[in-house]
Amino acid sequence: MAIAGKTDREQMLKDVAAAIEVAKEGGKVAVVGFCLGGTIAWAAAGRLAGLSAAVGYYGGGVIGLKDLKPKVPTLLHFGDKDQHIPIAGVKEVAAAHPEVEVHIYQADHGFNCDQRESYDKPSADLAWTRTLAFLRKHLG
Repeated sequence: MAIAGKTDREQMLKDVAAAIEVAKEGGKVAVVGFCLGGTIAWAAAGRLAGLSAAVGYYGGGVIGLKDLKPKVPTLLHFGDKDQHIPIAGVKEVAAAHPEVEVHIYQADHGFNCDQRESYDKPSADLAWTRTLAFLRKHLG
């Protein structure tokens, strides 16, 4: 968390933009991010060109960026037991963006990482299945 707090998010978005430019040579591009990366995926969906879709897993900064309007189809995953991300804020994001697919799982922060105590296999499996279906739909 200390490192994440010191990162330059604008530089991170520049890095994502550069990656999009290279990746789009191969076809449609999506971004998938976890935790801080989930917030960056949300920001990229609203601010960067060249994307066809974005997926964010438990991006805590999404709530603070809820006024951002995604330019591409966007899918968000959150856990209702996450002590870092207030579920009320997640519901505000969902209400403000009915075009965004928001899923809330009975899980904690980091539920998709099998290296963490908070790993929740049923939630992780369902979220990953939804992510793959979403990407197939929007990337072809």
